[in-house]
Amino acid sequence: MVEDATTRGYTVTGMTCAHCVASVSDEVGAVPGVRAVDVDLGSGRMLVHGERFSDTDVRAAVTEAGYDVAG
Repeated sequence: MVEDATTRGYTVTGMTCAHCVASVSDEVGAVPGVRAVDVDLGSGRMLVHGERFSDTDVRAAVTEAGYDVAG
C-alpha cells in the first residue's frame, strides 16, 4: 500500500532502551518516501511521516532492526 503525504502510526514491540529507539528510527528512516520517524519508548508508538511510503517496507524495516510491529 502506498499513500501520498501522510502520517501513519504503528506499535513496535520489544524495545527496551534508547539504542532500540535509534535502531528502529534509523532503519525506518531509510525507507523510500519516509521523511521523519518519531518513536516513543514507553508506549512503543511510532509515527512515520512522509510521502508515498510503503507500509510493507516500514514493517520490514522494523523487523530488520530486530523488533516487531503489533497488529
